[in-house]
Amino acid sequence: RAGGRFLTEADELRQAIGNACLGYLASREHSARELMQKLAHKGYPAARIHEVLADFQQRGLQSDRRFAEAFVRARLARGYGRLRIEQELRQRGIDARAFVEPVAWAEAGEGLLERVHDRRYGDGVPQSPQERAARERYLLRRGFSRDDIGRLFRRLREGGTDD
Repeated sequence: RAGGRFLTEADELRQAIGNACLGYLASREHSARELMQKLAHKGYPAARIHEVLADFQQRGLQSDRRFAEAFVRARLARGYGRLRIEQELRQRGIDARAFVEPVAWAEAGEGLLERVHDRRYGDGVPQSPQERAARERYLLRRGFSRDDIGRLFRRLREGGTDD
């Protein structure tokens, strides 16, 4: 019973889906796609999940923008580059260009590549082509572009001055 009336089976189902959504969102922000996948995995029907998610979005309980902003901040703090973050957002159903301003990328990424490199390798120049290749592979996996990595190695070689 709810408010003096009996709940229909559909109402009970929506309520169960809503409670599951709230549980997921209480732990961290989730994208709509993530919630859809988790709820579908629990066996809830897709049509009902869509209804509940639309209601949650309208009420501001779920927001892909808020998810993207929190996700980007967390990934940048862990030393991941733009390419990797954008790929991970796409996997979660988010187009980073729709939610993350180019200026935010530039500000957040300022010096990030150098910090990630120096934390792992120090601020020295690679001593062999093999060492440079290993460093480059590591930084590529972290999501930095070849162009940015090349500029970093040129700065290291030139003693810290920019091109």
